[in-house]
Amino acid sequence: MTARSYDVDATVVGAGPNGLAAAVTLARAGLSVRVFERASTAGGGAATADLTLPGFHHDVCSAVHPLAFESRFFREFGLTRRVRFAVPEISFGHPLDGGRAGIAYRDLDRTADGLGTDGRAYARLIRPLAERSTGVADFTGDTLLRIPRDIPTALSFGLATVEQGSPLWNTRFREDVAPAMLTGVASHTILPLPGLASAGAGLALTAYAHAKGWPIPIGGSQSIIDAMVDDIVSHGGEVVTDHEVTSLDELPSSRVTLLDVTPRALSRIAGERMPERYRHALARFRYGNAVAKVDFALSDPVPWSHPELHRAGTLHLGGTRPEIAAAENAVAHGTLSESPYVLVSQPSLFDDTRAPSGQHTLWTYTHVPAASRADRSEAIIRQIERFAPGFRDTILGISSRTALDVERHNPNYPRGDISAGTPDLAQLLRRPVLSPDPWQTPMKGVYLCGASTTPGPGVHGLPGWHAALSALRNDFGTRALPDLSPEPASTPE
Repeated sequence: MTARSYDVDATVVGAGPNGLAAAVTLARAGLSVRVFERASTAGGGAATADLTLPGFHHDVCSAVHPLAFESRFFREFGLTRRVRFAVPEISFGHPLDGGRAGIAYRDLDRTADGLGTDGRAYARLIRPLAERSTGVADFTGDTLLRIPRDIPTALSFGLATVEQGSPLWNTRFREDVAPAMLTGVASHTILPLPGLASAGAGLALTAYAHAKGWPIPIGGSQSIIDAMVDDIVSHGGEVVTDHEVTSLDELPSSRVTLLDVTPRALSRIAGERMPERYRHALARFRYGNAVAKVDFALSDPVPWSHPELHRAGTLHLGGTRPEIAAAENAVAHGTLSESPYVLVSQPSLFDDTRAPSGQHTLWTYTHVPAASRADRSEAIIRQIERFAPGFRDTILGISSRTALDVERHNPNYPRGDISAGTPDLAQLLRRPVLSPDPWQTPMKGVYLCGASTTPGPGVHGLPGWHAALSALRNDFGTRALPDLSPEPASTPE
């Protein structure tokens, strides 16, 4: 019997961060790799484009990258040796009424000094995690069904999560600034508050804020994507754009196929190849609520009332902890808040490639019920004006996308769900199915590698990296980790 010949060793569907992470890993293992992407450029949730006016470069989805320095994949890949980052001294700011604000400096002690009575309590909560931020990233970046390598860090993280994810979340605080700051970060998850999953994500992100900071890639998120594409191509791989895959039968023959798609899309693409039992398991996977995104071209920086907010790379708007919880819980119940939580990034303050000289870009989104058709630009403007009177006068151009627009741009965000599946505790354990190897499907050589798989959403490349390692184990018989480190020529100037 002769061995079967293949067109390539591996095909990858989807050139978002996870698909590209899978392709990088397989190409570095010496395999021939071909990536197919439906859009005209690679990037997915980490693309950069001119959305408002010529010369204003906006990140299409992700803008600030707390895991760029902490993700195991990016550490192996040597991302900081390939891409230049700006790291604001203030990781995030949280404005409150009356010109007050919570300021999360990278320096935890400086942050605590600004929190008055609650400063010591905030530091006691965050310091054990910030000092072990890489351990936190490794624990949360793998399937929770595995025994953590750093058990003390996992225990500290678990205890803090139980406190901040339950009705006990206010017990250590006496004032309103510190709890508002923690709630602003936890609200990235688009989940009801308080909750264990939102608390865990918020605590991890806060730890990174006080460890290595929340970096902003120079040139936009596309810089991260371009570095990954360059590495794939330099190791013999190929990235084919403007090529939508609707069936596994359309792909060239290969030993393995990795799909950076949702479980819903996999069921459609696999067709009759998929066992019914697995199809039913995927059908139980739940998608969450959504975002409405608004990008601004500005004549001037945002005129924040609190002067330190001009130096913050990220801001969380919405007011106090009870106000933000009410806004997020309204979305969870299918309604829009009149005073929404708004996530804001100001990249042009730190990267002068983003806008014409003297002008600025502003990136924002707010949470809405799944499949919402609501244009939230006016609601976002009002919330910014609440903390930055005169903001409206700086606006030169607006690009607004509803939740359905977000899905149309990227089908991996069903009904506008940028998490590609609700990231609550049950679905962090079962993402997309309960398994120690959730990336492998029952179909021979077929793997899921998108954000709908463990460890979930975010620009960190981990689902793709884990899926590629699974394919190397199961189909190529190797447990060796490919060397992903950059050649000296890859180091940015």
